[in-house]
Amino acid sequence: VVTIMASSKGGEKKRRAKPILINRLEGCTSVVNDAVAIPHEDGVISVSDDATIRVWLKRDSGDYWPSICHAAPCAASALDYDGSSQRLFVGLESGTIMEMVIADDFNRMSPKRNYSAHMSRVTSLIFSPDLNWLLSVSRDKYFQWHCTETGRRLGGFKADAWCTAVQLDPVTKYVFVADYAGHISVLKLEDQNLSLVTTLKGHSGSIRSLAWDPDQRLLFSGSFDQSIVVWDVGSQRGTALELQGHS
Repeated sequence: VVTIMASSKGGEKKRRAKPILINRLEGCTSVVNDAVAIPHEDGVISVSDDATIRVWLKRDSGDYWPSICHAAPCAASALDYDGSSQRLFVGLESGTIMEMVIADDFNRMSPKRNYSAHMSRVTSLIFSPDLNWLLSVSRDKYFQWHCTETGRRLGGFKADAWCTAVQLDPVTKYVFVADYAGHISVLKLEDQNLSLVTTLKGHSGSIRSLAWDPDQRLLFSGSFDQSIVVWDVGSQRGTALELQGHS
């Protein structure tokens, strides 16, 4: 767990900030695949290849300890959490997505629904509470689109390679699907119809993560080619930023 602090010198704050280590969350026995901070709480939710879903809360001692350690049927590979409804979605190695509700005291979770979304490991997922959509991608090369009110599948799209990350612009209903070949498929979802708008190509290696800036309408993609590309979605232009400090 880290926080970003502005450094100061001579009484004046410098613009450059640096991360400060607050604590380490230890206890998982295998790779931690995803983690999110709990809004308005000193807490974190994590999923791991050790098949655990853990809710970590900060104790009076200052350390984080699991208030929930839930055993999944197999490795848990991705998650998304909505703080307002306390709904948790967890993707599994098997391709199933589990929907659960976390109690107000964060001491228990109740299963709500399972989505048989994929045939292989879920690599990324997004829940949109405003649209009641669950979007997911997997190593089976598919993007899947589900309604969270009914649990019904609304549509899907097959990429040319493993799908690795997904992001959503809820205003325009554009979905960005990254894949192992280094491409980003831009999809339009509307009235239970799905169409491919364009494919963004700018990486020479597989894409690891995507981030969407709704204010600037910029898409960020990070790749194993050691670059970050900032995509101006409106003008379809990209700027490559070389990473420093990684090898």
